[in-house]
Amino acid sequence: MASLVLDLTTAEDPRDVVHRAVQALVEGKLVVFPTETVYVVAAHAFDERAVERLAHLCRQPGSGPLTLALKSTDEALDYVPRIPRVGLRLARRCWPGPVTLQLDDAQADSLVQRLPPRVRQVVAPGGVIRLRVPDHDLIASALRLLAGPLVIAGAHCPGEPDTVTAQEAIQQIGKKVDVVIDAGRCRLAQPSTIAYVDKGGFEIPRVGAVSETNLKRLASWIAVFVCTGNTCRSPMAEALLRKRIAEKLGCTTEELEERGVMVMSAGIAASPGVRPAAEAVGAMKQRGLDLSMHESQPLTERLVRFADIILTMTRSHRDAIISSFPDAATRTHIISKNRGDVSDPIGGPPELYHRCAEQIDEYLEGWMDELDFEEEK
Repeated sequence: MASLVLDLTTAEDPRDVVHRAVQALVEGKLVVFPTETVYVVAAHAFDERAVERLAHLCRQPGSGPLTLALKSTDEALDYVPRIPRVGLRLARRCWPGPVTLQLDDAQADSLVQRLPPRVRQVVAPGGVIRLRVPDHDLIASALRLLAGPLVIAGAHCPGEPDTVTAQEAIQQIGKKVDVVIDAGRCRLAQPSTIAYVDKGGFEIPRVGAVSETNLKRLASWIAVFVCTGNTCRSPMAEALLRKRIAEKLGCTTEELEERGVMVMSAGIAASPGVRPAAEAVGAMKQRGLDLSMHESQPLTERLVRFADIILTMTRSHRDAIISSFPDAATRTHIISKNRGDVSDPIGGPPELYHRCAEQIDEYLEGWMDELDFEEEK
């Protein structure tokens, strides 16, 4: 059995468990942590002996590099400064969470070069590295208190099943680690999905908690249009851009999602499930587009975080988004490129909706060469 088992479920102060785990890591010990997926063994990435001990204990022949557990996407860019666009999308949408990104690391300015030599051999063999930001408060708190990342591996013997409780981890490797933290059964109880990302897209060496179908959706290029109520301006813009992109890709609008492109719309003050204005439906029908099945939705934190680009109808819409979501500032733009607002036609005659649609389509034409919905070359 491990020399120390810390039961988080009965601890008077969880912070004490975190501090004891961090102290053990700093002292070069191996600590078993719970994550949202499975239990993992962790060593401090700057401690060669601890990482070598971890590799000897858990690394399976031919299994690839051990994983670096990081605090955030920003820290990931320190280790792989030029992550491909698809990788950045997955990081922004999946982290913290059950996805491990496998990336090529051939960059002289990477912080991998500052890791001890024998640590580099196990976390970046052949110039390939795996990164993850776990979604569990305990290991996240420990990472915030440490200088540098952790090296992690599944808390099980090579060839044996993953462990989803502390008791399972103790049965397999309890005598070979120093500390085990018991936080009950892991929430997802299956390993992370590994996505091997390069400029051409991604492959999935291991399917885990996130299915291949969901990962493909999460890797899509996503544009979000924003107005106030999401019943006329932004849904018209959504339909018009879908048509333009489909024409450029040589496919139908129904095939866009299969091509890794998603176009959506939302409203700053929208109520969910409201049908579009009849005049907006008519304006789109004249252009061969069907807006009749649209249902309004409010702009959410999730939509903002997932969007590769957010195009607003007015300056005030952009200001409201940036006020609530400062991290989205570089991805949020006025559709007119500061040529003026697209005024709300609500309550006006059909002609006003037609002019609004023409104005939006004219502005979209000016964006087409800047939208990076096609794969990198």
